[in-house]
Amino acid sequence: MIIFNNLPSELQSERSLLKPWLKELIRQHGFVPGDISYFFCDDEELLKVNLQFLQHDTYTDIITFDYGAAGVVSGEIYISEQRVRDNASELQILPQDEFLRVVAHGVLHLCGYKDKSEKEAAEMRFQEEGAISLYKKLK
Repeated sequence: MIIFNNLPSELQSERSLLKPWLKELIRQHGFVPGDISYFFCDDEELLKVNLQFLQHDTYTDIITFDYGAAGVVSGEIYISEQRVRDNASELQILPQDEFLRVVAHGVLHLCGYKDKSEKEAAEMRFQEEGAISLYKKLK
């Protein structure tokens, strides 16, 4: 089951497509969708999570906790609405598009993609673009 807590206004009109999209994205990567909870929050809430669980004293747009096992994708994904909106502004794209990218980014982490090295980050971007293409096909 995929749950969205405090879904931002930019994604409200997309609510009916989000779950089928994410489930298909997971299946395309060879996994079974399990329990995934998204938590949309502000910078300060995500900073607290970052400090408490990762000991990072920095703002970020997303933190993903992987609870999956045996081919089942499960976890918790925390997203800062403020960071996503700021990133969209910097990138000069619609906030909705950046929210979709970050939502997919979390699931891709749960599917095993990393983004720490330059090579991993490039692969993550490629996978994000594929996820957005899938979303547009389903729409």
